[in-house]
Amino acid sequence: MTYAADRIEEEVAYLAYHFHWGMDDILDLEHADRRAYVTRTGKLVEQAEAARQ
Repeated sequence: MTYAADRIEEEVAYLAYHFHWGMDDILDLEHADRRAYVTRTGKLVEQAEAARQ
């Protein structure tokens, strides 16, 4: 099973934006680890937005 290139680009952009990590560092992560970072970061962003309201 392959992972869509556009999905990888979204993950890289998301993590780079929030953590200021370089593309190589993000792509060096195992797929499951990268997804876990994306998921956890999303939850943190949602919590921060809810706290502002």
